[in-house]
Amino acid sequence: MPSHLEESDPASSARQAPGDVPSPPGEKPHRPPQSPGPQETAEEARPDAPGPASAADEHATAVRELEDRWRRALADLDNLRKRHARELERERMVERSRTAAAFLPVLDNLELALSHADADSGAVVEGVRAVRDQAVGVLEQLGYPRHAETGVAFDPAHHEVVSVVDDPDIEPGTVVQVLRPGYGDGDRQLRPAAVTVAKRE
Repeated sequence: MPSHLEESDPASSARQAPGDVPSPPGEKPHRPPQSPGPQETAEEARPDAPGPASAADEHATAVRELEDRWRRALADLDNLRKRHARELERERMVERSRTAAAFLPVLDNLELALSHADADSGAVVEGVRAVRDQAVGVLEQLGYPRHAETGVAFDPAHHEVVSVVDDPDIEPGTVVQVLRPGYGDGDRQLRPAAVTVAKRE
């Protein structure tokens, strides 16, 4: 039998790209997967995260913000310290003025007693004693009561032993004489009383 050869279309053969696998009539030509070009590979490999330069900028900005906060905190602390020092000095001045003003009447009475020095000596003594009592009252008002009691038991919190005596008629450890009065109690003690104490057997 005579064979009929199908004539190929030159235009169709020309449109077939190199590497295409011939397909049967009626089917689309099969093309192998193409490898991505250099530009596509670079675009796909580019990460979405910021680069090293962007991260360094963010780090520098955070450091500048922390340094600014640190300087502000130091400035606030210095201002607070100065304000506290001013307030403390003002309180000291007020306290000194109050104490000095409390002793002004004592000085007035001393001057009055001295003005009568040529008068009766007994009156002068009474005047000086009255001034002494007034000064003791001022110290007591300021929170420093006077301690000059005798016949009481020795208390190391209020007394300082200067000497001891041997007296069988007095119970050992008893304050016999006050040589120098003490003023104040506890944390507000100006000084303890210097005393003579009966000897312990």
